[in-house]
Formats: sequence, structure tokens, C-alpha cells
Amino acid sequence: MMRPVPAVVLCATLAGTVFVGGTAIASERSEALRRQAFHEVYSLNHDAAVATARLAIEAAPEDPGAHRALAAILWLNLLFQRGNITADDYIGSMTSPNLKLQAPPAAFAAEFHASIDRALALAEGEVRLRPGDASAHYDVGAAVGRMAAYTASIDGKVLGSLGAARRAFDEHERVLALDPSRVEAGLVLGTYRYLVANLSLVKRWMAYAAGFGGDKERAIRLLEACAMRPSDVQTEARFVLIVVHTRERRYNEALKVLQVLRAAYPTNRLLWLESGATELRAGRAAAAAAYLDTGLAMFGSDDRRKALGEAALWHYKRGAARVLLDDRAGAAADLQAALDAPGRDWVHGRTHTELGKIAAAAGDRAAARQHWTKAAELGRRDNDGAGAVDAERLLSPSMHKYGDVFVPSGLSAERAQPATSAEHRSWPELRVEVLSRLGTQAPAR
Repeated sequence: MMRPVPAVVLCATLAGTVFVGGTAIASERSEALRRQAFHEVYSLNHDAAVATARLAIEAAPEDPGAHRALAAILWLNLLFQRGNITADDYIGSMTSPNLKLQAPPAAFAAEFHASIDRALALAEGEVRLRPGDASAHYDVGAAVGRMAAYTASIDGKVLGSLGAARRAFDEHERVLALDPSRVEAGLVLGTYRYLVANLSLVKRWMAYAAGFGGDKERAIRLLEACAMRPSDVQTEARFVLIVVHTRERRYNEALKVLQVLRAAYPTNRLLWLESGATELRAGRAAAAAAYLDTGLAMFGSDDRRKALGEAALWHYKRGAARVLLDDRAGAAADLQAALDAPGRDWVHGRTHTELGKIAAAAGDRAAARQHWTKAAELGRRDNDGAGAVDAERLLSPSMHKYGDVFVPSGLSAERAQPATSAEHRSWPELRVEVLSRLGTQAPAR
């Protein structure tokens, strides 16, 4: 699954021209090209999407939305190149400090900044002409919101993105004050309100002082309203809701959204990856394996460009599902394939965690400890604190072998039924109990 990208808002059409606040700024051709570009990018046709977005600018060079669309598609292309392709990247801590990331390709970065700067300049010009126009304020907020997202996710300057983020929030608050029917403004507002609501108490109050609002339930309502109404940002709102539902452990709700997206973008193999991953988080290994089998077949027959570390991620996910199904041979083959393929450290780290479980089930405690030690090291290296904690708990002296799982020494044997029992629970279910007794919470990935 891809990180969502904002699109432009269609307000009204008249005589072949799109109007925003009464001033013609986009031709019908430009609007159609922008819709086509976003469909292409959500379908994983990245190069075609960039080319189409450039044509949209040629058709309406004074439209801020056309420039913003190109910037958004370039940003998404960079995320894809870096391997940020599933909800896993967005369900961990939201309070990470600035990150040291590899600089993006110079040409991509230059075109992104030129496009988003032009989008903002055009939008600010519209606000000066019509200060009470909701559409003009929407365009300003969407542009600075994209700047904030790029600064945090591509440059790694999380703190440096806060000024632009606050301005985006303020602009879209004003949009709803001017026109409550503009539910598409709920995408930015819902996202930021949800982020703030998940901060620690002290940081949440700091966010309030900085001008942000919270309220998790209100945030989700804003996002759901945006996702329900057909518009150019409807698909983006759906992607955001997948992350939100996943963080809230509302896995069935996330799967409902994924079903809609798979129908809309049938060539996007990553939607099958995310569907399998979601079933896996819910502890439904057989359903997860079914999605991942289909998705891996799509991956193998798809000759388009792959994301960084994509093969490793596919095999790790299916290997983890096979561990839950007690298919040790199949799991070991997938997990070894994940280690053999280029991949991100957190993926390889969690792969070692699963291999450690297989070794432990076979009675090889020494090999299990080697895998879990490596898993903890790789998790810490790639900012995957939850994965590292998972491995470190498995290394804890308070854990001992019972049947085909490890349980803490204080957990009674009857709570850990062997695989042949009708009362047997999946590893995620048992792990939740194990980690809760150890005073922590099971990671979501």
C-alpha cells in the first residue's frame, strides 16, 4: 500500500472550464489529466503518472492544483523508491525525532520544490484577491501541507515541518468555517487531529499551545466523511483510514476499505500485500496467506519497477503467516528468501524474529537466541522500536519453552495449549497476554 497523496478539489464546471471562487483557473482537459495522473499513480504506474501530471500543468499553467498534483506524485514516487509502501511505516511511534535519511535524487527534489512553490504562490495570489473564498484557502493549506509532509518524510526534518503543518491546519480550519460543506478539508484536519490525539499528555498540550487541535473520535469522523463523498481526495482519505484503523486495531474496518481500493485499482499489487498484512495483524493466518499467495503471483508476473526491498517484505509477511499456520518448511523457505533479498533493516529484523520462533519450536534455543539478538539489533538500527522490543522480550530469562511457543515462567501451562488442542490460540493472541504480563504492549506490525 502506498502512502496517500492529496489531489485537487473540483468545485464547479461551466462552459468547459473549472471555476474556483468565480475565477477560471483550470481547463476541463487539465482536470481530466489530473484525475488520470492520480489513477495511474495509485495503480503503480509511476512514470506515466508523472508524465500525465506535467501535461495537466501545460493545459492550465495558472492552476495551483495542477502544480500541487505533480508535486504530490513526485513525492509518492520518492516514497516508493525508499520502500515506504505499507501501513507498517506509519503505525509506530508518531513522536520520533529528526531522522537521518539519504538525500533524494537531485532532479526529483528540484522538480518537487519548483512545483509546490508555484502551487503555493498561485494559491496565495487567489487569497489576496478573494480573502473570504474557501477554495483559495483550501489550495493554500493543501500546498503547505504537502511541503510539511515532504520535509518530514523525505528530508527527515520532523521538527522542521511543524510550521508548515500548523499553517495547513489553520487554513483548512478556516475552509470549514467559511463553508462547512467542504468535507475534503477534513483530510488535513482529521489527519493532524488524530496525530495530536495520540501524543503523550505533555506533548499533546504543547501541540494545543502551538495551535493544533486533537480529539481522536472527531478526527476519525472527519476522515470518514471525506472518504464517503466522491471527490478528488476520496481515495487519499481511504488510505489514511487504513492506517488509522490499523493503529486502533480495527482490522475489519481496514479490510473493508482495502476491498474498495482493490476493486478500484486492480493492478496495484501492494493492496494485496496490505490486505494480507492486515489479516496477519488480526491473527488470521490462513486469510493472510491467501492474500499473500495471490499478491506474490502478481509480484512475480509484474515487470514494472519494484519498490526498495519489496521482495523481502512479501516473503517476510508470508513467512510470518506460515509460522502461525505451523507450516515450518514453507515458513523457513519464505523467511530465508526474505533475508536473501535486498531489504530494509526492520524487515530483516522481524524476519529473524520469525526464524527464531521456528528454531525454538524445533528445540534449538541457541539458534533462536542468535536470531532474536540479530532482530533486536536491526530493529534498533531502523527505528523499529516495537520490533526490537518484541525480540528482546523473547530473549528474556523469564521466557521458557512450552510446546511450540515460548511463555513467561509466571504463565500457567494451561494457558498455552499445544497446537493439537481445540483451545489452541494463535501466536499473536498468546503474545498479547505474554507481553501484557511483562508490562508492555504487543507491537502492531
